[in-house]
This record gives sequence, structure tokens and C-alpha cells, in this order.
Amino acid sequence: MEQVKTDALFREKTGGSKPTVAVFKATWCKDCHFIEPFMPEIEAAYADRLDFIQIDRDELPDLCSELNILGIPSFIVFREGQELVRFVSKLRKTRQEIEEFLDRGIEVANAMNGSKA
Repeated sequence: MEQVKTDALFREKTGGSKPTVAVFKATWCKDCHFIEPFMPEIEAAYADRLDFIQIDRDELPDLCSELNILGIPSFIVFREGQELVRFVSKLRKTRQEIEEFLDRGIEVANAMNGSKA
């Protein structure tokens, strides 16, 4: 997963026509480390439909404040610079919950343009 370290790169990556999943994490976050073992498999399974980027909340605090990122890990699907859906909860996220969220993100993207994302 590509690590995004600047506001400009974040806007570039989330501004395209292919839906992009931004995963907001932090090095000290135990729940963020919990998802690390299975995220590469999820990313590979969705690679034809979604791009993935990772943002360290502590490296881009102004961006995270602008996006109202309070809990981590947080997942937000963007397309053409617009937020489509987000997955934030206080509870640890399971692989199944993340995949269900990604499926929902794809559905929203498809509904918005009437074609396959």
C-alpha cells in the first residue's frame, strides 16, 4: 500500500476516476497493527477495482483534521476528490467488515457513474 506523506499527493491520489481507499493509521495504534497481516491480501483481491493509499494520522494532522478523522484505523473511499463512503468505528475491524465496506464503496462508485468502477 502506497504511503502518502503530503497533502498534495493525497489530493492527487484521491482525485482520479478509479475509486481510492485511504486508510488512516498511526504507528502506535494496536488496532492498526491488527489489520496489517491481512491487508495485502485484501488489497490484491480488490486491485482491479480500487486503489489503496495509507496515511499516518500523525504525519498529516491538518489533513486529518479537515477530514474529521477521529478514530483509527479509518477507511474512506474517494473518487474524483469526493468522499463516497467511510468506515469508522470504535471497535476493532475484522477482515470481513473491511471487505464488506470495500464492496459497499464499489457499489456507491458504480451507482454514481452507472458503470463498472
